[in-house]
Amino acid sequence: MQDGNAPAVSAGEKMTASREKGLNRVLEILEFLHATQRATGIGDLAKGVNAPRSTTYTLVRLLVDAGLLEMAGDGNRVYFGKKLYLYGMDYVRGNDLLRRGRQEVDHLSRETGETSELCMLQSGRYTIVHSSPGSRPFRISSATGLQIPLPWTASGRLLLAGLDRAAIEAMVSDDDLVLPDGRKLRLDDFIADIAKAGTTGYCVTSGLVDAYTKCLAVPVFSAPGKVEATMCLVVPIDTSEKRTADLIGLLRVRASGLSIGG
Repeated sequence: MQDGNAPAVSAGEKMTASREKGLNRVLEILEFLHATQRATGIGDLAKGVNAPRSTTYTLVRLLVDAGLLEMAGDGNRVYFGKKLYLYGMDYVRGNDLLRRGRQEVDHLSRETGETSELCMLQSGRYTIVHSSPGSRPFRISSATGLQIPLPWTASGRLLLAGLDRAAIEAMVSDDDLVLPDGRKLRLDDFIADIAKAGTTGYCVTSGLVDAYTKCLAVPVFSAPGKVEATMCLVVPIDTSEKRTADLIGLLRVRASGLSIGG
């Protein structure tokens, strides 16, 4: 029996709630595939998004029919489809900063011979939105779409510049402070680094993601004081101080050209 004090739920409201739940499931599927970076079987996908296999199969079939996902390999695994790629290219063409930033990153990599990146915040995570490899004989790990905990990066310190402590704490989990080699950063030290980066207008980190590289990053502004993105170079950790200073100077010039009013 329905509680006399509880408001009745109409059929329309139930349908709206069902559609919202289905949409959330679709977003979870896309986010899972983005995080895993590989084609995934329906069973593993269902486990990954904590959804019934039958529900996951139905949603995947709808997304495949729409061209947003495609069956890969033996037909038992699913991954992003060509239509999503085309939508992404539309976004690049419509976003002036990203379009010009990609060109600048490619040019910077050719000019310096170093791995160059354009990075932004995406869902509270540091994300490489475009990367161009350097000409060195060894390859530095850097891939477009890669998401890394903010405390591991020079760019993360710049992207959070201007935020108060509460906002920073909300975006950084305890696990984010643990580096790949097991060392744990102190939150107070990370917040102090953010303040310093905001004041100096650049940031250099060494040996955080791995023991062989350091990252040089400068901010790109969408408005005075608002960091929209960063441009960075990933270089060998033994790069000389003079070379490092010269590269930071070059980065600052190029990032200024991308910034609003630059």
